[in-house]
Amino acid sequence: MTRRLPAPLLAYRAATILLSPLAPALLRWRAGKGKEDPDRLGERRARPGRARPPGNLVWAHGASIGETQALLPVVEALVGRGLKVLVTSGTRTSAEILARRLPPGARHQYLPLDVPHLVARFLAHWQPCLAVFAESEIWPNTILELDRRHVPLVLVNGRVSVRSFDGWRRAPSVAASLFGRFALCMAQSRADAERLSALGAPHTEVAGNLKFDIAPLPADPGAVESLAGLLAGRPIWMAASTHPGEEEAVIWAHLQMRQRRPNLLTLLAPRHPARGDEIADYAASAGLSVTRRSEGGRPDEAGDLHIVDTVGDLGLFYRLAPLVFMGGSLVPHGGQNPIEPARLGAAILHGPHVANFSDVYAALDRSGGALAVADDDALAAAAEDLLRQPGLVRDMARTAAATVGGLGGALARTLAAIEPFLPPPRDPREALW
Repeated sequence: MTRRLPAPLLAYRAATILLSPLAPALLRWRAGKGKEDPDRLGERRARPGRARPPGNLVWAHGASIGETQALLPVVEALVGRGLKVLVTSGTRTSAEILARRLPPGARHQYLPLDVPHLVARFLAHWQPCLAVFAESEIWPNTILELDRRHVPLVLVNGRVSVRSFDGWRRAPSVAASLFGRFALCMAQSRADAERLSALGAPHTEVAGNLKFDIAPLPADPGAVESLAGLLAGRPIWMAASTHPGEEEAVIWAHLQMRQRRPNLLTLLAPRHPARGDEIADYAASAGLSVTRRSEGGRPDEAGDLHIVDTVGDLGLFYRLAPLVFMGGSLVPHGGQNPIEPARLGAAILHGPHVANFSDVYAALDRSGGALAVADDDALAAAAEDLLRQPGLVRDMARTAAATVGGLGGALARTLAAIEPFLPPPRDPREALW
C-alpha cells in the first residue's frame, strides 16, 4: 500500500521538477567555480559515464572525502565477496582520492541531482540490489525512488547532530516519511541511534565509527624518508583541515613561536585546497616566507610556512609532523576528523568546537593523546609549550595511536548487520570491472 507523502515533501518534489530545466546552467556555473568536473557534468544529470557490468551491484554513497573514506573498508569487503560496487560522491576532491584508492571491482560516478526523473534514470541504468549511504546523507527524491523500486536502503556510520535533529523535529511528518524508508540505520553512537529512532527509523543499531577501521592514509615511503632527513633538526608542527578564520590563528601562533624558534616550520593544509592563494597572500602580508605544494614548493625550502594545497598528501605530512592542530574546531564548524593523524603518530591539538567527532575527541582528551585549547592565544601557548617538550609530544602521540586503535570494530559489526540484505557470496574474481 502506497504511503501518502506529507505536503512539504510533495512541494519539494514539485519544486525540483519545475527547476530542473535550470540544472545545466547551474552545473556549468559550478564548473566555472571549480566545484564540478567539467568533463563529467553528464553524471550529475544521470548520464552514466560507463556501462553497467553484469551481476549483482551495490550502490554506496558518501557526500565527500570523509564519508567516502569511511565507506572504503565496506566497499573492499563487498568486492571481496564477488559484488560490483558503484561508489558515488558529490565533490571533485573525493573523486580524485577515490580514483586512486578504490579496489578493482568498484568504480566511481558523481551523484545525480536529486530530481525525480534524474534519479529514476540513474537507478534504471545501474539497477542496484542494495543502496548503502554514509553518515547523514538524506536526499528525499532519491530515498523515495529507491523505496518505489523496492531497493533496500541502509545507513552506515550514521550520525545526527543535535542541530540537525532539532531541524528535523520541526517537520516530524517529513522526517518520519524519509527515515521510515531506511531498512536499517547503523549509528556511530548510542545518542545517534536514539535520534535516528526518534526521527522514524524503524531499525537502528549501534556499530561505532567506521573511520576507526580505515587503513592509514597512504604515503610513498621513499618520500617520507627523504623529507624526514631533509627536515631533521627543525621544530615542526601542522595545522590540518583548517577553515576560514583559523589560518590567521595558526599564522599568529607561528609568529609568536618564531621569536624563540627562528627555524620553526609550520605545515598548513586547508580543508579546501582552492583557498591556497588567499592563505599564501595573508601569510606573506604577515611577514612569513611561504612555499606551496600546488606550485611545486618543497617543505624543506620553506622559511616559515609550507601550504599543503593539494589533494591526497595528508598521509605524507601526518607522518612528518609530531604535533597536529585539527581545524574546524576554533570556529563553530564541529571539528575535523582527528583519527588519521592520531593513527599516524601525531599528538593532537583542537579547539572547543568538536561536535562532529565529540566521542573521538573526548576519548583522546581523556587518555592524554589530545589537548583542547580555547582560542588563538591558547593555541600559540600550547604549541610553544609542547614543542619545548618533544618527549611529552611522543608520549601523547603513542597514547593517541593506542586510543584510536582500541576503538575499532565498527566494520565487523556493520558487515554482519547488512549481511541479510546481500546476495550469496560469489567468486571474488567476478567483481573485476
